[in-house]
Amino acid sequence: MIRVLVAEDHTIVREGIKQLIGLAKDLCVVGEAGNGEQLMETLRQTPCEVVLLDISMPGVNGLEAIPRIRALTNPPAVLVLSMHDEAQMAARALKIGAAGYATKDSDPALLLTAIRKVASGGRYIDPDLADRMVFEVGLTDARPAHTLLSEREFSVFERLVRGEGVNEIAQQLAVSSKTISTHKARLMQKLGLHSVADLVKYAVEHKLL
Repeated sequence: MIRVLVAEDHTIVREGIKQLIGLAKDLCVVGEAGNGEQLMETLRQTPCEVVLLDISMPGVNGLEAIPRIRALTNPPAVLVLSMHDEAQMAARALKIGAAGYATKDSDPALLLTAIRKVASGGRYIDPDLADRMVFEVGLTDARPAHTLLSEREFSVFERLVRGEGVNEIAQQLAVSSKTISTHKARLMQKLGLHSVADLVKYAVEHKLL
C-alpha cells in the first residue's frame, strides 16, 4: 500500500484529492496539512511514501518545503501539485529535489499514475509540460530573468507579489527585516524592476501569480 500525505491549503481541493486517492486500491491517505509548518510536523509523526505538495501554501511554501522534506531520514518522494503549468516552475521544483510535477487541471487518472511512479523511485512530469520544458528550459539562452533568482530570492519575490510586507516576510521566514530588504533589492536588480507594482506586473506576465 502506498501511503500518501496531502499538503494543500484549500480544503475543497484537499477533500477532492483524498476522495480520488481513496478510489485506488493500492493507495491511501495517511495524513494532511494545510500549510508548510503543519506539513513538517505531520511528516515527523507519519511515515509515508509520497507527499503530494501544493506549491503555493501559506507560511513555508512548497518550494521551500522540498529541501526540508528531502533532508529527513528516509524522506518520502515529493510530487508537486501546482496551479502553474509553468515550465520554469517545474524545472525549479525538480532541480531542488521534487520527484514529480503535476498540474491541478491534469486528468485525475494521471495523478494516480504520477503517485505510483514517484513512489517506486521514478520521476513524473505532466505530459503537456514535458514538451514545453525541453524547449523553454533546456535549449534556449533566452530564459526569463526570474530563473536567475536564488531559491530564497524567488520565495521573497512570491511573497511580495502576494502583497506581503518586508516585516511580515521576515517574520514568516524567521530572519531579520534587513535580510529580506537585501533579498528584495537583489531580486529587483536581477529582474531590472523598481517597484512592487512592477514585480506584480512581471509575475502576471510570466504566469507566476
